[in-house]
Amino acid sequence: MNKEEIKKYLPHREPMLLIEESYIDEEGVGHSKYRIKEDEFFTRGHFPGNPIVPGVIQCEIMAQSCAILVKDEIPGHMTLYAGLDHVKFKNMVRPGDLCEITAKLVSRRDAGASSLFFCSAKLEVNGKLCCKGDLSFALVPIADKQ
Repeated sequence: MNKEEIKKYLPHREPMLLIEESYIDEEGVGHSKYRIKEDEFFTRGHFPGNPIVPGVIQCEIMAQSCAILVKDEIPGHMTLYAGLDHVKFKNMVRPGDLCEITAKLVSRRDAGASSLFFCSAKLEVNGKLCCKGDLSFALVPIADKQ
């Protein structure tokens, strides 16, 4: 999927849409990419003269990649973080870097109209591990606005 196809599933929009291409392989593993631009809002102040992608943004990139794993269930729902566990940061991510994310669905729990998903993900740049962790998110029905 390219960025426009991703927008059919994820509710995020620029500047918070943080994956540009994605596909799910025959084993159900998600693969996504995002190139960090020189003028990203999150690197301008983190840190001037030595920009580094904040860890929370790396986690958001992984979370969006995980959500794509259940893309067909997203319409009519909001994707909400439920947890981050065992997150480790191994190498810095900088402007110009191409982030390559691998995401796997580990399990799910359904509760009425909502579902909870548990995933593992890693973010690499040039084959070097930068961030990894276990993420969980909920799909919550969007209430009708009346």
